[in-house]
Amino acid sequence: MKKRYGSFILLLVLIMSLTGCSQIGAKEMSASVVYWAVAIVSFALLIVYVCLAAKKSLWYLLLFSSVLTVSIGYLSLSLSKTLDAALLSNRLAYLGSVFLPMSMLMIILNTFKIPYRKRLPGALLAVAAAVFLVAASPGYLDIYYKEVSLSVVHGVTVLEKVYGPWHRLYLVYLLSYFAATAGVLFFSFAKGNVESTMQAFFMGAAVFVNMGVWLLEQIVRIDFELLSVSYIISEVFILMLCLLIQRKNDEIAQPADQAEAALPDAAGKDLPAAEPADKTYEEKLQYFAAQRSCLTPTEHAIYNLYTEGKTTKEVLAELNIKENTLKFHNKNIYGKLGVSSRKQLVEFASAVDK
Repeated sequence: MKKRYGSFILLLVLIMSLTGCSQIGAKEMSASVVYWAVAIVSFALLIVYVCLAAKKSLWYLLLFSSVLTVSIGYLSLSLSKTLDAALLSNRLAYLGSVFLPMSMLMIILNTFKIPYRKRLPGALLAVAAAVFLVAASPGYLDIYYKEVSLSVVHGVTVLEKVYGPWHRLYLVYLLSYFAATAGVLFFSFAKGNVESTMQAFFMGAAVFVNMGVWLLEQIVRIDFELLSVSYIISEVFILMLCLLIQRKNDEIAQPADQAEAALPDAAGKDLPAAEPADKTYEEKLQYFAAQRSCLTPTEHAIYNLYTEGKTTKEVLAELNIKENTLKFHNKNIYGKLGVSSRKQLVEFASAVDK
């Protein structure tokens, strides 16, 4: 994993060096090289995700595909020779731009296990499609751009625009997503849903780097799409987050899989006895009562749910964990309490608490 992090950092340094200070005469070459580099890197990151992610997520795929679409749009716009070609490239860039913040929000919600209604993704897709249609209207309608023309700055084609009345729709759309993603992050921190500092850092960096670059572009006129670079940087952080979560899941699943054969199934079949056979029933109860204080907070929560009569599915839903994780905790609970099954655990708990 450290090698992967090192590769990503090297990639960031390369991108930043391409966008660094250069002489006036070299600006044309520098801008052209950066657009090409961003497009190539965005394609490479999509391939890396497909190859390294054990379980593919629709929202990760949408994010990486959106960044690639934006990058190709910016590149083709910079190479356009006619206004029609430039507008087509601009539409392509907007196609990726409207779906990118949506996919990032969904990744954050799923990563930090924040519940949401099933209708939410469909509603967000519908809103994104509507915003895209408005942003893609130049050339047909004057509601987004009142006037638009081509100009060449340091050898790179850019669109000179006079904004129309509906241009604010896209600004409101972006600001809404920035506010939503930032709000979800702060909510996750407050609720303790963030499991590690690295996880928080990667997600926070992915969100706020785009916000910072977007605000900079609103304040300072720049004849280069800095968002094309910030999207790549955010994408790298998201990919690192994905690999971090995958590694953690692998670490949890590995010991759980090793212990699975010795654990009870959902019906509570007995395991080999964990306590010495020569103990009397009263001694077992005393041991059980004394050992309950040794349970971790998660194990204690599982213990309470078992004694309340919850089923396996209910426990999994209540704690939002996977079955292998529950089995791993079961092994530790049974070993600490000196019982061999959930049935015996409930029986001893009832006897002790009388």
